[in-house]
Amino acid sequence: RLSKFMLDNNFVRGKVDNTLFVKIFGNHLMLVQVYVDDIVFCAINPSLCQEFAETMQNEFEMSMMEELTFLLGLQIKQLKNGFFISQSKYCNELLKKFGIESFKEVVTSILTSCSLNLDEKGTIIDASKYRGIIVMESLPPWLMMV
Repeated sequence: RLSKFMLDNNFVRGKVDNTLFVKIFGNHLMLVQVYVDDIVFCAINPSLCQEFAETMQNEFEMSMMEELTFLLGLQIKQLKNGFFISQSKYCNELLKKFGIESFKEVVTSILTSCSLNLDEKGTIIDASKYRGIIVMESLPPWLMMV
């Protein structure tokens, strides 16, 4: 019923994600994402959001939650110039679940300043060498000194 309603109101269903609906209002874009019984919608123009909320409430029994702060394990912080999305709550729950929340942080061995280049020739890599490097990086430092 919801999909039919959205399509009847000139929304276009996403081709990759059929739970995403898109509508263009002149120079403005509205996105509506449906997940089970949650609907998340956004537009640059706040009046489009208000109009959409009123239309939905007239058609369906629903409640409005205001600013989105949490969805599908993601913490969402709305800022003036965009969004900050994190999974710190989820990560902390995982650490607690496996009893490692008190472990100390360590610096990873991955370079943060390197850039990746597209390998247009499709150079074949040595998978066993790659796996060996990963294993070596995961060994404790005291073992590598032996």
